[in-house]
Amino acid sequence: TQPLMLAAGVAVWRLWQSRGGCSPIAMAGHSLGEYSALVCSGALAFSDAVALVAERGRLMQSAVPDGSGAMAAILGLDDDSVRAVCEAAAQGEVVEPVNFNSPGQVVIAGSVQAVERACEEAKGAGAKRALKLPVSVPSHCSLMAPAAGELGRLLADTAVAVPEIPVIHNVGAQSLTDADAIREALAQQLHSPVRWVETVRNMAGQGVDRLIEFGPGKVLAGLTRRIDRGLGAVCVQDPASLDAALATCEGESS
Repeated sequence: TQPLMLAAGVAVWRLWQSRGGCSPIAMAGHSLGEYSALVCSGALAFSDAVALVAERGRLMQSAVPDGSGAMAAILGLDDDSVRAVCEAAAQGEVVEPVNFNSPGQVVIAGSVQAVERACEEAKGAGAKRALKLPVSVPSHCSLMAPAAGELGRLLADTAVAVPEIPVIHNVGAQSLTDADAIREALAQQLHSPVRWVETVRNMAGQGVDRLIEFGPGKVLAGLTRRIDRGLGAVCVQDPASLDAALATCEGESS
Protein backbone atom coordinates (compact mmCIF):
# COMPACT_ATOMS: atom_id res chain seq x y z
CA THR A 1 0.00 0.00 0.00
CA GLN A 2 2.89 2.42 0.56
CA PRO A 3 3.68 2.80 -3.17
CA LEU A 4 -0.03 3.34 -3.87
CA MET A 5 -0.28 6.13 -1.30
CA LEU A 6 2.85 7.73 -2.72
CA ALA A 7 1.50 7.56 -6.27
CA ALA A 8 -1.87 9.02 -5.26
CA GLY A 9 -0.34 12.09 -3.65
CA VAL A 10 2.07 12.72 -6.51
CA ALA A 11 -0.66 12.26 -9.12
CA VAL A 12 -2.91 14.85 -7.49
CA TRP A 13 0.01 17.28 -7.21
CA ARG A 14 0.84 16.89 -10.89
CA LEU A 15 -2.79 17.46 -11.81
CA TRP A 16 -2.72 20.58 -9.64
CA GLN A 17 0.32 21.83 -11.54
CA SER A 18 -1.23 21.06 -14.92
CA ARG A 19 -4.29 23.12 -13.96
CA GLY A 20 -2.14 26.12 -13.02
CA GLY A 21 -2.42 25.76 -9.26
CA CYS A 22 -0.44 28.24 -7.16
CA SER A 23 3.09 27.28 -6.10
CA PRO A 24 3.68 26.62 -2.39
CA ILE A 25 6.18 28.35 -0.11
CA ALA A 26 7.03 25.00 1.49
CA MET A 27 6.03 21.35 1.51
CA ALA A 28 5.82 18.62 4.12
CA GLY A 29 4.48 15.10 4.43
CA HIS A 30 3.41 13.08 7.44
CA SER A 31 5.49 9.88 7.69
CA LEU A 32 5.18 8.18 4.28
CA GLY A 33 3.93 11.49 2.89
CA GLU A 34 7.42 12.94 3.25
CA TYR A 35 8.46 10.85 0.25
CA SER A 36 5.59 12.30 -1.78
CA ALA A 37 6.67 15.80 -0.78
CA LEU A 38 10.25 15.10 -1.85
CA VAL A 39 9.08 13.82 -5.24
CA CYS A 40 6.81 16.83 -5.74
CA SER A 41 9.66 19.18 -4.78
CA GLY A 42 12.01 17.60 -7.32
CA ALA A 43 14.38 16.10 -4.74
CA LEU A 44 13.54 12.45 -5.53
CA ALA A 45 12.68 10.79 -8.82
CA PHE A 46 9.26 9.14 -8.68
CA SER A 47 10.67 5.74 -9.69
CA ASP A 48 13.31 5.92 -6.95
CA ALA A 49 10.71 6.91 -4.37
CA VAL A 50 8.47 3.97 -5.33
CA ALA A 51 11.38 1.57 -4.84
CA LEU A 52 12.28 3.19 -1.52
CA VAL A 53 8.80 3.09 -0.02
CA ALA A 54 8.22 -0.49 -1.15
CA GLU A 55 11.41 -1.55 0.62
CA ARG A 56 10.54 0.69 3.57
CA GLY A 57 7.28 -1.17 4.02
CA ARG A 58 8.98 -4.56 3.81
CA LEU A 59 11.64 -3.55 6.33
CA MET A 60 9.05 -2.22 8.75
CA GLN A 61 7.04 -5.44 8.58
CA SER A 62 10.11 -7.58 9.20
CA ALA A 63 11.57 -5.42 11.99
CA VAL A 64 9.40 -6.99 14.71
CA PRO A 65 7.73 -10.41 15.00
CA ASP A 66 4.07 -10.55 14.03
CA GLY A 67 1.82 -9.60 16.91
CA SER A 68 4.56 -8.11 19.07
CA GLY A 69 4.15 -4.43 18.15
CA ALA A 70 1.31 -1.97 18.63
CA MET A 71 0.33 1.69 18.38
CA ALA A 72 -2.28 3.75 20.23
CA ALA A 73 -3.68 7.27 20.10
CA ILE A 74 -3.71 9.24 23.35
CA LEU A 75 -6.23 12.09 23.38
CA GLY A 76 -6.44 14.87 25.92
CA LEU A 77 -2.95 14.87 27.45
CA ASP A 78 -0.11 17.28 26.71
CA ASP A 79 3.15 16.05 25.22
CA ASP A 80 5.08 15.93 28.50
CA SER A 81 2.30 13.95 30.19
CA VAL A 82 2.37 11.39 27.38
CA ARG A 83 6.16 11.10 27.73
CA ALA A 84 5.73 10.51 31.48
CA VAL A 85 3.03 7.90 30.86
CA CYS A 86 5.33 6.03 28.48
CA GLU A 87 8.23 6.11 30.93
CA ALA A 88 6.02 4.73 33.69
CA ALA A 89 4.58 2.00 31.46
CA ALA A 90 7.79 0.79 29.81
CA GLN A 91 9.01 -1.56 32.56
CA GLY A 92 12.00 -2.58 30.49
CA GLU A 93 10.05 -2.72 27.21
CA VAL A 94 9.62 -0.13 24.48
CA VAL A 95 6.77 2.38 24.39
CA GLU A 96 7.37 5.89 23.08
CA PRO A 97 5.51 8.94 21.74
CA VAL A 98 5.91 8.73 17.96
CA ASN A 99 3.43 11.13 16.32
CA PHE A 100 2.89 14.59 17.77
CA ASN A 101 -0.14 15.20 15.59
CA SER A 102 -1.87 18.13 17.26
CA PRO A 103 -2.15 19.60 20.75
CA GLY A 104 -3.76 16.87 22.83
CA GLN A 105 -3.35 14.15 20.19
CA VAL A 106 -0.22 12.03 20.46
CA VAL A 107 0.30 8.54 19.04
CA ILE A 108 2.50 6.08 20.94
CA ALA A 109 4.16 2.89 19.69
CA GLY A 110 6.17 -0.02 21.01
CA SER A 111 5.76 -3.52 22.39
CA VAL A 112 2.17 -4.72 22.73
CA GLN A 113 2.14 -5.10 26.50
CA ALA A 114 3.92 -1.81 27.08
CA VAL A 115 1.48 0.05 24.83
CA GLU A 116 -1.44 -1.53 26.67
CA ARG A 117 0.04 -0.48 30.03
CA ALA A 118 0.58 3.03 28.69
CA CYS A 119 -3.07 3.24 27.65
CA GLU A 120 -4.15 2.40 31.20
CA GLU A 121 -1.62 4.85 32.64
CA ALA A 122 -2.92 7.54 30.28
CA LYS A 123 -6.51 7.00 31.37
CA GLY A 124 -5.39 7.26 34.98
CA ALA A 125 -3.58 10.50 34.17
CA GLY A 126 -6.74 12.05 32.78
CA ALA A 127 -6.66 11.24 29.08
CA LYS A 128 -10.02 11.62 27.37
CA ARG A 129 -9.35 8.48 25.35
CA ALA A 130 -6.57 5.96 24.80
CA LEU A 131 -7.27 3.88 21.71
CA LYS A 132 -5.19 1.06 20.26
CA LEU A 133 -4.85 1.47 16.50
CA PRO A 134 -5.55 -1.36 14.03
CA VAL A 135 -1.90 -1.75 13.00
CA SER A 136 0.74 -4.36 13.75
CA VAL A 137 3.88 -2.33 12.95
CA PRO A 138 5.04 0.05 15.72
CA SER A 139 6.10 2.84 13.37
CA HIS A 140 8.60 5.55 14.31
CA CYS A 141 9.74 3.96 17.58
CA SER A 142 13.16 2.58 18.50
CA LEU A 143 12.08 -0.95 17.53
CA MET A 144 12.45 0.27 13.94
CA ALA A 145 16.16 1.11 14.34
CA PRO A 146 17.38 -2.05 12.54
CA ALA A 147 15.05 -1.28 9.63
CA ALA A 148 16.38 2.28 9.53
CA GLY A 149 19.91 0.98 9.13
CA GLU A 150 18.90 -1.16 6.18
CA LEU A 151 16.95 1.69 4.61
CA GLY A 152 19.94 3.98 5.06
CA ARG A 153 22.09 1.66 2.97
CA LEU A 154 19.51 1.79 0.17
CA LEU A 155 19.27 5.56 0.43
CA ALA A 156 23.04 5.88 0.08
CA ASP A 157 22.71 4.64 -3.52
CA THR A 158 19.71 6.86 -4.33
CA ALA A 159 20.10 10.15 -6.19
CA VAL A 160 18.87 13.15 -4.18
CA ALA A 161 18.67 16.68 -5.61
CA VAL A 162 18.26 20.02 -3.90
CA PRO A 163 14.48 20.50 -3.47
CA GLU A 164 13.02 23.14 -5.78
CA ILE A 165 10.49 23.85 -3.02
CA PRO A 166 11.67 23.55 0.63
CA VAL A 167 10.48 20.36 2.35
CA ILE A 168 10.13 20.43 6.14
CA HIS A 169 11.17 17.02 7.43
CA ASN A 170 9.53 14.96 10.16
CA VAL A 171 12.91 14.61 11.88
CA GLY A 172 13.99 18.02 13.11
CA ALA A 173 10.94 19.83 11.68
CA GLN A 174 13.26 21.86 9.44
CA SER A 175 13.94 22.02 5.71
CA LEU A 176 17.18 20.56 4.36
CA THR A 177 19.16 21.18 1.18
CA ASP A 178 22.14 18.84 1.55
CA ALA A 179 21.59 15.47 -0.16
CA ASP A 180 23.27 13.45 2.60
CA ALA A 181 21.26 15.28 5.27
CA ILE A 182 18.03 14.45 3.42
CA ARG A 183 19.05 10.79 3.18
CA GLU A 184 19.85 10.74 6.90
CA ALA A 185 16.52 12.37 7.77
CA LEU A 186 14.61 9.73 5.79
CA ALA A 187 16.49 6.90 7.49
CA GLN A 188 16.06 8.41 10.97
CA GLN A 189 12.37 8.97 10.31
CA LEU A 190 11.73 5.23 10.67
CA HIS A 191 12.65 5.26 14.36
CA SER A 192 12.00 8.93 15.26
CA PRO A 193 8.82 10.84 16.11
CA VAL A 194 6.83 12.71 13.49
CA ARG A 195 6.92 16.29 14.78
CA TRP A 196 3.85 17.48 12.93
CA VAL A 197 2.82 20.26 15.31
CA GLU A 198 6.25 21.86 14.97
CA THR A 199 6.15 21.36 11.22
CA VAL A 200 2.88 23.24 10.80
CA ARG A 201 3.97 26.00 13.16
CA ASN A 202 7.24 26.38 11.29
CA MET A 203 5.29 26.74 8.06
CA ALA A 204 3.13 29.43 9.63
CA GLY A 205 6.28 31.19 10.80
CA GLN A 206 7.51 31.28 7.20
CA GLY A 207 4.40 33.13 6.10
CA VAL A 208 2.21 30.21 5.07
CA ASP A 209 -1.46 31.07 5.61
CA ARG A 210 -3.11 28.09 3.90
CA LEU A 211 -2.23 24.41 3.69
CA ILE A 212 -3.43 22.24 0.83
CA GLU A 213 -3.46 18.48 1.39
CA PHE A 214 -2.95 16.42 -1.77
CA GLY A 215 -4.19 12.83 -1.95
CA PRO A 216 -6.78 10.62 -0.26
CA GLY A 217 -8.26 11.69 3.04
CA LYS A 218 -8.65 14.85 5.10
CA VAL A 219 -6.58 13.98 8.17
CA LEU A 220 -3.84 16.59 7.76
CA ALA A 221 -6.31 19.37 6.99
CA GLY A 222 -8.12 18.51 10.22
CA LEU A 223 -4.90 18.45 12.23
CA THR A 224 -3.89 21.82 10.79
CA ARG A 225 -7.07 23.45 12.07
CA ARG A 226 -6.42 22.08 15.56
CA ILE A 227 -2.78 23.23 15.53
CA ASP A 228 -3.41 26.79 14.32
CA ARG A 229 -6.93 28.09 13.81
CA GLY A 230 -5.50 31.02 11.89
CA LEU A 231 -4.38 28.73 9.08
CA GLY A 232 -6.70 27.78 6.27
CA ALA A 233 -6.66 24.10 5.30
CA VAL A 234 -8.23 22.30 2.36
CA CYS A 235 -7.80 18.86 0.87
CA VAL A 236 -7.63 17.98 -2.82
CA GLN A 237 -8.66 14.40 -3.51
CA ASP A 238 -11.27 14.47 -6.30
CA PRO A 239 -12.38 16.74 -9.18
CA ALA A 240 -14.76 18.76 -7.03
CA SER A 241 -12.21 19.50 -4.31
CA LEU A 242 -9.60 20.30 -6.96
CA ASP A 243 -11.87 22.86 -8.60
CA ALA A 244 -12.72 24.39 -5.23
CA ALA A 245 -9.07 24.71 -4.19
CA LEU A 246 -8.09 26.19 -7.55
CA ALA A 247 -10.89 28.74 -7.27
CA THR A 248 -9.69 29.70 -3.79
CA CYS A 249 -6.13 30.26 -5.03
CA GLU A 250 -7.34 32.27 -8.01
CA GLY A 251 -9.45 34.43 -5.74
CA GLU A 252 -6.53 35.14 -3.41
CA SER A 253 -4.20 36.07 -6.27
CA SER A 254 -6.65 38.35 -8.06
